[in-house]
Amino acid sequence: MTSHPRDTPQFYLTSPSPCPYLPGQEERKVFTHLVGRRARDLNEILTQGGFRRSQTIAYRPACESCRACISVRVVVADFIASASQRRILQRNADLVGNPEPNRPGSEQYALFRRYLDARHGDGGMVDMTVLDYAMMIEDSHVDTHLVAYRRRGPDTAINGRGTGPTVALCLTDVLSDGLSMVYSFYDPIEAQRSLGTYMILDHIRRAASLGLPYLYLGYWVDGSRKMDYKARFRPQERLMGTGWQRVE
Repeated sequence: MTSHPRDTPQFYLTSPSPCPYLPGQEERKVFTHLVGRRARDLNEILTQGGFRRSQTIAYRPACESCRACISVRVVVADFIASASQRRILQRNADLVGNPEPNRPGSEQYALFRRYLDARHGDGGMVDMTVLDYAMMIEDSHVDTHLVAYRRRGPDTAINGRGTGPTVALCLTDVLSDGLSMVYSFYDPIEAQRSLGTYMILDHIRRAASLGLPYLYLGYWVDGSRKMDYKARFRPQERLMGTGWQRVE
């Protein structure tokens, strides 16, 4: 029997299953495990090659008859917010995001449940338990953290921290060439704030402050209304058959 070192990635292909984005299509994924001392470097290489991370798994679509899922990343230095995006930033000027260790908590899970029940009641994550949530947040061998958004308080100007309950959360990986938004969610009661868009805009600013050239947004799915919003952050680069191509 052939044995493989723990640090040598092995790739696997899933069986076909119904596509969650395009009716009538089937999806397959190729995936590998992000474990061991090379997990961080492997995550960097795979993210730059169009993979996404979920816990200790890196995956990307490998569908036989469809190429609609396209990895996108925002070109941070050249990004200029549109008029509507500037209004969203102004609408959320009372919020401040703080980086925190990727440790789960009961308040987080309650917010996560409210978000799923309101926004994705028929999605694949709706049955996630508190243990599943904890694994999603803390099961990682790469450089990752949470960004928790709370309202500004009287001492925010001094300590830079918000106060009160968490309004939104984003699990974020830090790469050598950018930030990668792994998963984000928010309080559905605050839907008028457009918090999903706000967190992306805030992460663009965070990447710029760190001198990082890209913000990785995952997959834009051509033809899926769920993923249309990712095309609004331009200029961006899309991973095509010949490599990353810039879209103005």
